[in-house]
Amino acid sequence: MDYQSEQQLENNLIKQLSTQGFEVVSLPDNAALLANLKKQLERVNGIVLSDREFTQVLGKLEGGNIFSKAKMLRDQLDVSLDNGDSCHLTLLCDAPEAGKPHRNHFQVAQQITVKGVYLNRYDVTILVNGLPLVQIELKRRGLELKQAFNQVKRYQKHSYHANHALFNYVQLFVISNGVNTQYFANNSELSAKQTFDWTDVNNRRIAKLPEFASAFLQPAHLTAMLCKYIVLNETEKCLMVLRPYQFYAVEAIVKQVQESTEPQDEQRYPNGYIWHTTGSGKTLTSFKAAQIITSLSEVDKVVFVVDRKDLDYQTALEFNAFSKGCVDSTDNTKVLFHQLLDKAVTPRKGQKENLNRNTKLVVTTLQKLNNVVTKKRYLDEMAALKHKRIVFIFDECHRSQFGDTHLNITQFFKAAQLFGFTGTPIFTKNAVTKRSIKKTTKDLFGECLHTYVIVDAIRDQNVLKFAIEYVGRYQYKDGSNNNLDIEVEDIDTKELLSSPARLEKITDYIIANHNRKTHSRAYNAMLCVSGVPELIQYYELFAKKKAEGKHNLKIATIFSYEANEEEEYELGGSDVDEVREVAAKYLNEGQANKLHSRDKLEGFIADYNAMFGSSYNTSDTKLFYDYYKNIAKRVKAKEIDILLVVNMFLTGFDAPKLNTLYVDKSLKQHGLIQAFSRTNRLLDETKSHGNIVCFRNLKKAADEAFTLFSNKQPKEDIETPSYNELLADFNKAHAALLAITPTVDDVDTLPDEDAQKLFVLQFRKLLQLKNMLSNFADFDMAETGMDEQTFQDFTSKYADLSRQIRESSTKEKVSVLDDVDFELELLHRDEVNVAYILQLLRDLHDEDSDEGKIKKRQVIANLVAADPTLLSKKALIEKFINDHLDGIPAGGDVEEEFEFFWEKEKRLALEALAQEQLLNQERLLKLVARYELSDEMPLREDFADALETKPTLLQRKRVLPIITDKFKRFVDTFMSGF
Repeated sequence: MDYQSEQQLENNLIKQLSTQGFEVVSLPDNAALLANLKKQLERVNGIVLSDREFTQVLGKLEGGNIFSKAKMLRDQLDVSLDNGDSCHLTLLCDAPEAGKPHRNHFQVAQQITVKGVYLNRYDVTILVNGLPLVQIELKRRGLELKQAFNQVKRYQKHSYHANHALFNYVQLFVISNGVNTQYFANNSELSAKQTFDWTDVNNRRIAKLPEFASAFLQPAHLTAMLCKYIVLNETEKCLMVLRPYQFYAVEAIVKQVQESTEPQDEQRYPNGYIWHTTGSGKTLTSFKAAQIITSLSEVDKVVFVVDRKDLDYQTALEFNAFSKGCVDSTDNTKVLFHQLLDKAVTPRKGQKENLNRNTKLVVTTLQKLNNVVTKKRYLDEMAALKHKRIVFIFDECHRSQFGDTHLNITQFFKAAQLFGFTGTPIFTKNAVTKRSIKKTTKDLFGECLHTYVIVDAIRDQNVLKFAIEYVGRYQYKDGSNNNLDIEVEDIDTKELLSSPARLEKITDYIIANHNRKTHSRAYNAMLCVSGVPELIQYYELFAKKKAEGKHNLKIATIFSYEANEEEEYELGGSDVDEVREVAAKYLNEGQANKLHSRDKLEGFIADYNAMFGSSYNTSDTKLFYDYYKNIAKRVKAKEIDILLVVNMFLTGFDAPKLNTLYVDKSLKQHGLIQAFSRTNRLLDETKSHGNIVCFRNLKKAADEAFTLFSNKQPKEDIETPSYNELLADFNKAHAALLAITPTVDDVDTLPDEDAQKLFVLQFRKLLQLKNMLSNFADFDMAETGMDEQTFQDFTSKYADLSRQIRESSTKEKVSVLDDVDFELELLHRDEVNVAYILQLLRDLHDEDSDEGKIKKRQVIANLVAADPTLLSKKALIEKFINDHLDGIPAGGDVEEEFEFFWEKEKRLALEALAQEQLLNQERLLKLVARYELSDEMPLREDFADALETKPTLLQRKRVLPIITDKFKRFVDTFMSGF
């Protein structure tokens, strides 16, 4: 095939879109763009706008940020007409019902030119009713797709705000190099982690640009994506676009509801279930399905059902984040009863009346739903709903639908239609026999409507792979840190597995290796154990060793003090009868062991209260539930280092900052997949996989579970390569690096930017491999063909190149390296901060020999240059070393001198900032002091108030972004890292 340039790629796309219903238009400048917008708004609204009226429209369109513009796009624009009337302009028409024409008019333009900070020409723009809503950036074949992504980020920074900020109405970006194509939603902070491939319904990638355009860039499909499948997250104030498997799942459910005819006689509406692997975003999928079904006139009510109160609370929060106020979570069975019947809820003492009498979408728990169809006090009035068209959507239907409750619900609601979501379905192979019968997910919900398994998610980089280490006697490698003398095999008795000596060895192993596993506590972990007695032992061992000064980890725990943890979640309920039934169990004979467990838990909660200044306990069910929620919040925020659990938190808990699971518990099948999947949520470049550390021999169980839920061989698709394989890959990458730059000094003499690019790409690969190797307990740099000092020296050169690119980005210069992605996250090490550098400065000051001084100066220079958080401080640290360090007398206080130097430089920098930007110095000082207290960056309004004179509208647009950027640089230099 002939070489295809970027221009040819662009021309071919325009030609293809012209055959797919797009009008090709030429919009070379801003005047043409505005004239076209006026014409299209007039067409879609059936109106003629005067110049004055259109100027008013532009003024209203210009205001707001990307998120508020997205909301405005889906609303109507109020315009005062010249004759005194008001008019409501539609900007984007809703997706039409099947078979009806869409009112939106699609156009495609090439090389629209906008002058912002720089003059930018956008490759291909799709306009809907005259507004640019889809932007396509192309790179020629052979270039990294990431270059197109980086170009979008530059355009967003440099020119999307110009010319009435119309390009901030872009909802979707598409990037392609011809052979690979991805799409993503527009946001002020763009992340390469949120770029997605499009697929067909069977999850096969549609990567080549012509095929992608045929499937995705069709007016009907784009209308659906823009109107139905972009979600405005009210909590994060960001746009979220559904991934293809989410799109197909929602479409399948909605189609099943719409095409189901009213059943005759004893027949039922057809049900179905969605098999989407854990971590793939089932909440967003189920929300969108529920939202669309709620809008269908033939459906009376949509009920989203979870099987615990904590998920009831969490799911309601997430639903309301996607669409503010769309869900009333049910506090107790009585509230659910009133919501189902659309009755006003009688308020409790001290509460306001609930006036929401028409709740079409309800989130509730399985337990409360069972109560409302079985308790006598509800049945008479509930009878009115028996034959209503109610759609039930069950979250995590693998774990809650196999008892009498499911039967009670289906027998009561005669016209119900049920849909289940699960990451781990129940098949015959993993079904539990009850009353001599094995029930599967298919038995209860019918056919699987869409499948997206774990290997699909890993392939699409929607979740991470697992790195599994087995620790115990069967590790025969000489000198392995995992060859621990602990009982692990299946034949061992419970007494041996629970022995204090064994648990202490495991505790010592975790303490020794936790920093390595979590990248110096950049992430956190859970330890799951076989039962409450073992958990108590572990907790007390960690507490004992902390008191002895052997670690400073923040340890927390929560567990049920019931014998059967299936009952633990009832403690979170607020239905008085349920709580009384649970509490009564503790008064029966033979409950001494449970009371002992409860006493222990009270002590552990007291430790938690002392650590975080809280006041939780188990005496009040609400306080205990609040304790659960607070632990969840703190684990997500990485305020807890290790959470000890038996069953709680092993399913349905999503914490991206959790990267490690320590396992001293027999897990299998869906339970194993669910537990392991707590660790594999995407976060950043450093989190390359989920760490699983097994203190029991779960190898066979893991292989069986991976095979069952992926239908593929597990090794290559779900687990990372082994330690030895990664080590071999590292050495190969090292050899390839030396072929480009045989020595560190050769980096400085690379002949051109193309050669520098080769170095960056190859060293980036080496960084990624070292990042993965560093998680293994056995890793030692000495095992590679590269010593640690050489690695750090190369790291400094890599970071220097990155800094040069950032510094040159203020100049209007196109560089080969501009689009190269530097993995700076992999350079940062938490232990390297200003305090650490101060210790090195003290050592340098105390060094007597000239040779020793040179070496120690080089170590400091390498660390500062290689760590992104210290790069901004590089010049000042070098200035302190060159101008002040030698002048400190022997025995002098280096730290005090450094602090004096730093504060002086900080004051001078602040004065310079105030003078340069015409800011009132006193007001600026207050903003700095506020930041020191709260870590909250001032808003643009704060900077406007700090100016000596009130700025005009034009000055605000020009000056405030500059002041904001300079303030951030000041913070990075003088305040972060301390």
